[in-house]
Amino acid sequence: MSFLLRISKAFETYKVPYALVGGYAVALHGAVRGTVDIDCIIEHSEVHFVACEKALRSIGLTPRLPVSGHEVFQFREEYIARRNLIAWSFYNPANPVEVVNVIITRDLAELKAVHLRYGIEKVRVLTVPDLIEMKRASGRPQDLEDIKMLEGLHGKK
Repeated sequence: MSFLLRISKAFETYKVPYALVGGYAVALHGAVRGTVDIDCIIEHSEVHFVACEKALRSIGLTPRLPVSGHEVFQFREEYIARRNLIAWSFYNPANPVEVVNVIITRDLAELKAVHLRYGIEKVRVLTVPDLIEMKRASGRPQDLEDIKMLEGLHGKK
């Protein structure tokens, strides 16, 4: 099973509302985009942050920083404002190319996700308008290129 599907299944098992938002999301919406790490967002509640940590640990991932789901939820605003932390990153010590970044600056509850096909399975992906808005707010050069590709495929939003 692919790394992406292992993540999706773990989130479903632990009842974590999630959506893909990075390069995989762009690719699943039809743009040609290479990426290695998997970026996602979750709904912001302590229960979901704790469940997210359990889900990712269940597939062999460990947080890069020594903080728990409880701590990330409790101190999220401080981490963003004072430490410029935008993502809670996990990696697989046995296979360091397996990386998941849980973006903590946006709450999935404020956005919309759709199920898109990935092989014979489906995964949750942020809608094109919300993905474009998130990428526009980031302003990174790669995100601006992603916006051009998405708008070219789906029309300007």
